Order: sequence, then structure tokens, then C-alpha cells
Amino acid sequence: MSLTSTDIARIAKLARLELQPAQGERMLGQLNSFFDIVEQMRAVDTSGVEPLAHPVATLGEIALRLRQDVASEPNQREANQRSAPEVQNGLFLVPKVIE
Repeated sequence: MSLTSTDIARIAKLARLELQPAQGERMLGQLNSFFDIVEQMRAVDTSGVEPLAHPVATLGEIALRLRQDVASEPNQREANQRSAPEVQNGLFLVPKVIE
């Protein structure tokens, strides 16, 4: 897939960007280079390759250094909600914005 100058002009219009002709040509080259890389990656045969759950999985068993999940701040919910116009069951009540 490759883009044309018309495609770049349309994308710029949709994004409300004002591109000079030189900028449009540079953008065209950059985007087409990106699509060339994507096509090269698509050309690689990945049949029979298991998807990785995590990129570190290729290195084998690694113990990740994770800190303990411990609360470090005191619970100040009541103090934080005192200035709220409306609170119910510990939750801030706000006006409905989606009909």
C-alpha cells in the first residue's frame, strides 16, 4: 500500500492541518516508508510461531523484581469527599452527561 499526494492532502484536511507542498511531499515519503516496513514485516512467515505473552518470555524463566503491593498512604476518603456536592456509598455523584 502506498499513498499519493492526494491522500496526504485529504488526511491533512481531515486533521485540520495546513501543510505546505514541501511538507506534504516529506510526509508522503515518511508515511510510504512506514508502510514499506509494515509490508516487509507482513512478508515474514510466522506460521508455527507461538505468540508471546511477554517479550521477556524468550529469555526463559526470569524472576521479575516487583515490589510488594502495600498501601503507603492512609485512607482519607472521608476528608477528600467533604467538599463534594454529592457523595453516595463513598462515590462522587456527578451530573449525567450522556443521554
